[in-house]
Amino acid sequence: MSVDGQAEDDESSDEEARQGDAERTGNTHVCRMTGRKQGLVGKYDIWLSRQSFREVARGMGFEKYD
Repeated sequence: MSVDGQAEDDESSDEEARQGDAERTGNTHVCRMTGRKQGLVGKYDIWLSRQSFREVARGMGFEKYD
């Protein structure tokens, strides 16, 4: 194998390792507005942090009930 072939193999194994970490921890999503990883609203594939969701929920058609 050439040196170039080895470098490509190393890059792909690094990427696979990073994907394995995400699968292990379950943190594969981040907030679309702020990039936060915690407090995500993922229902209906929204993927916004709780704070961001509160800001834009009415514009998205959600209604607040008493």
